[in-house]
This record gives sequence, C-alpha cells and structure tokens, in this order.
Amino acid sequence: MYSYLSQLRSPAGQRVIFIVLPLMHLAGFIGLQYPPTQALFKALVPFHLLSSLALLLLFHTEWNKNMFIFCTVAYFVGFTIEALGVHTGLIFGQYHYGATLGWKFVEIPLVIGANWLVLIYCAGVVANTWSQAPLVKTLLAATVVVVLDVLIEPVAIRLDFWQWTDNTVPLQNYLAWYMVAFGLLWLFYKLPFHKQNRLAGLLLICQFAFFLSHNVAYFIE
Repeated sequence: MYSYLSQLRSPAGQRVIFIVLPLMHLAGFIGLQYPPTQALFKALVPFHLLSSLALLLLFHTEWNKNMFIFCTVAYFVGFTIEALGVHTGLIFGQYHYGATLGWKFVEIPLVIGANWLVLIYCAGVVANTWSQAPLVKTLLAATVVVVLDVLIEPVAIRLDFWQWTDNTVPLQNYLAWYMVAFGLLWLFYKLPFHKQNRLAGLLLICQFAFFLSHNVAYFIE
C-alpha cells in the first residue's frame, strides 16, 4: 500500500492525477446531463466526492497532529451543523436531504462532512497563496465558498442532493454558509500545519466548472 501511494505521489503519478481529476468531473457532468445514464451517475456521486477527498489529502504535504485536528473538526462541524439545520430549520432554513448523497445517519448523508472538508480545505489553501493578512484571507476564502454554494444550489435541487421548502433557497442559507465557512477557515489558518497542496486549486476549479456547466445547461434547456 505504501509503495502504491508513493507511486501516486511521484511526478509521473501526479501528472496522471492532474489529468484524471478534470476527466472525472467532465464524465460526471456528461453522465448526469444524459438521461439514460443519470441514475447511474447519481449513484456514483458519493464515491466521486470521497475519491476527490482522498486524492486531495494524498497531495497534502507534511502531515502533523494539527492537520488531523483540522480534518476531524471540519468533518464533524460540517456534519453536525447540517444535522441541526435539517432538524430545526433555524440555521440554513427549511430543507431535507434526498437520496443522491448516499448513506445517512440521523437523516444526514455521511459524506456531507467530507464535502465541507473539501470546500474549506481547498479555499483555504488557495487563499493562503495570496499576500493578505490571515483575517482578510479568511474573509475572502469564505466568500469563495459561498459563491460556489450559489452555483451548487440549483444543481442540488435538480439532482436530489437536497430539497428546499417551496423550492426556494433563502438568503439565510447563504449567510449561514458564510458564518460556518468563516469559522472553519479561521481554524484552518490558526492551526500550525503546512497549507500547501498542488491539487487544491485544480479541484476548486473543477468544482466551479462542474456546477457552472450544469447551471448553463439548465438555463439553455
């Protein structure tokens, strides 16, 4: 296993992954837009998310206990805030999860914490390359996360990731996303661990391209 991981992290392995990751998102876009294959690709959504997370963490440099702390906190805060949101309606608004994101615990998909981890980590790493102070990086990175959520919401509704009451996304949702993202990004910059990852920027671009493409496709239908 260690030998296999070393091969993936080698220059040749990295080049392959840098080709495969965009192709994964392209295949997912086509498969979800093409009616005969949509059901199959919807079933693959959780595996796509988990494989993206696995590749992202594989590219992380110099692991230490603080990185483990961040990953654990980001996952469980993301999952818990979604559970509170669904069961109270007080955080994001009134919504519930559909079947697409896979296995659930207390009505919340288990992969949703991984989704928060991916988004926060990618935005944090990308913003860390900027020259601003940590607080400004946190503010800007949280904005990036919310802008991505604006693109995610219409796709999530169409593909049954989750559903909103009256099919309307409230402003409250975006405000809550910003607050949660800001808190997790503050922790990201506060904890001392290496914040370098060659794959983070590419994955963030793939995410934006994936959801933007779906929105464009829905618009021209």
